[in-house]
Amino acid sequence: MYVVTGGAGFVGNNLVRALNARGATDILVVDNLETNSAKFRNLVGCAIADYVDKREFLRLIESGRGLPKLAAVLHQGACSDTMELDGRYMMDNNYAYSKALFEHCQTARVPLLYASSAAVYGASEVFVEHPQHERPLNVYGYSKLLFDDYVRRQLPRLQAPAIGFRYFNVYGPGEAHKGRMASVARQFFLQYSERACVQLFRGSGGYADGEQQRDFVAVEDLARVVLYFLDRPQVSGVFNLGSGAAASFNRVAQAVINTCRAAAGEPALDLPALVDSGAVRYIDFPPGLAERYQNYTQADLTGLRRAGYDGAFMPVEQGVAAYVQDLLAGA
Repeated sequence: MYVVTGGAGFVGNNLVRALNARGATDILVVDNLETNSAKFRNLVGCAIADYVDKREFLRLIESGRGLPKLAAVLHQGACSDTMELDGRYMMDNNYAYSKALFEHCQTARVPLLYASSAAVYGASEVFVEHPQHERPLNVYGYSKLLFDDYVRRQLPRLQAPAIGFRYFNVYGPGEAHKGRMASVARQFFLQYSERACVQLFRGSGGYADGEQQRDFVAVEDLARVVLYFLDRPQVSGVFNLGSGAAASFNRVAQAVINTCRAAAGEPALDLPALVDSGAVRYIDFPPGLAERYQNYTQADLTGLRRAGYDGAFMPVEQGVAAYVQDLLAGA
């Protein structure tokens, strides 16, 4: 049986669906629907064996009783709100819970594949899996880094594979429940659908209006990477998981708008024409944000490639267009 924690959430649900696509249905979904029950919609249509609340699952692994034999644990459950100020909750949820899962998996000799985050890099301008570049700016990033460090210290004495993936800016189906934490691709789609325009920040940090860049990665590509390493238990470690190619917010906005225009039978427009028409508008940063805004991220994929993954990643023009088409279809 596969366990997917956070299985009703964005990335977790896409991993459940990816497992289903390869014929696996013996899946135990672990999640917490107490404060966001809307996530249940992500599980509709999925083939799973069972569902259990995250607290009950923790009791099961700590007692060592009541769990079936596990093939692997895909640990995606976490508090991912970078604005969360309750440090105790964040550390309990993201660090202590993850440690308990790790120890159970080591004792039971079960592979653990877990979600880390590019938030561990914080203000760094180099995105390489090395302590000198890891400078989290919030307790969320720190909770992820702390567990990464915990896993890295255990690497010489592992009894079962443990592999962490530092997700960069993930977008794709299944994130409607995330609200303000959803990807900019979804946010831009909602803006354009409601107001026929997309708002981007003015220039900052030497970047022109809307030209700040992020490493945007399609959730479908992410799932392919995770399942690739699920099939290769000889690999352990902590690896970046992004596209490896930064893209500007202007490019994402252009992909969103032109996909919507194509669906309406309208021709594509270049960026200057979108700006002239008012479809793209630039706004000032809220007070205090520009000084702590991350103007650029790009995953260094050297470690991932060295570990054996050589698959291509979709550029935003392709991935965002496919996502918007799903959104337009009501997915």
